[in-house]
Amino acid sequence: MVAAEEHLASFFATAPPLRDADVVATRLREFIARNSSAGAAGGRRIVCVTSGGTTVPLEQRCVRYIDNFSSGHRGAASTEYFLKAGYAVIFLHRRGSCQPYCRFLPDDSFLKFFDVDAESKVQVAECHVPVVKKAIGDYCKAIEGGSLLKLPFTTIFEYLQLLKMVATSISSVGPCGMFYLAAAVSDFYVPWDSMAKHKIQSGGGPLDMRLSQVPKMLSILRNQWAPLAFCISFKLETDSDILIQKADMALNKYKMNIVVANLLATYKEEVIIVTDKERSTIRKMNKDEDLEMQIIKILSQDHSKYICGSTNGCNQSPD
Repeated sequence: MVAAEEHLASFFATAPPLRDADVVATRLREFIARNSSAGAAGGRRIVCVTSGGTTVPLEQRCVRYIDNFSSGHRGAASTEYFLKAGYAVIFLHRRGSCQPYCRFLPDDSFLKFFDVDAESKVQVAECHVPVVKKAIGDYCKAIEGGSLLKLPFTTIFEYLQLLKMVATSISSVGPCGMFYLAAAVSDFYVPWDSMAKHKIQSGGGPLDMRLSQVPKMLSILRNQWAPLAFCISFKLETDSDILIQKADMALNKYKMNIVVANLLATYKEEVIIVTDKERSTIRKMNKDEDLEMQIIKILSQDHSKYICGSTNGCNQSPD
């Protein structure tokens, strides 16, 4: 643990400062205060959903980078179902990744949303009106109701600094806080102080670069940043023979409450919920159903049991 703490401390000490950190801190403080005191039941539960992939810059004035690809679909869909379940959600997401309530909008050109009528007025194309209207209504309800806070990141440096800020803020609500760590986080990076300042020139021949290991922050999040929070991490593999072994390892090594294990080839159709007591496979019932609906229902129930196992926790409900 000491080595992990020192590694993370070194990472933060040399990372470029987070832009607008004071603004982010204020938004987090206000969001937590508003939702932890809302209603007679003592406030909403608060979940941090991480979504999308982090980048690793290769230059300080970045032209090239290594990307952990993730569409962010699972995080966006899960955010919608957490909100529906009565949670307040901090959506820590990759810039440009899938957003809550936008999953069913067309993937092609933005201009295809619109028509120009005979009077040259721009309007939503009739075929898209139902889905756009619903998306706008649901999104506005979440934002105006103060139950959704969106915080964007791009680089691994931004992600870990934001996660620490979110975690230390959520720690104030104890077991009523949750982490749903669905982001695809880089395992290796180039330390900022050893990174090229300007664009790496191709004329120099083959590129030989040594990458350092990104600090393992799950155990520190679990033990220091938010020790009472309910923590769910994800394990994605391509080899089914090692999937459960890797999930069990994450469960035990990082003291996660739950690990959601999935294979790259089938992650849209099924996942395995791994706890220290059991393994449960969840599958889509039909092609129109969101797998995330089942995942969030199970996790919300497990979170309730976790809260009830904590001191005076049984008075807390999602909404």
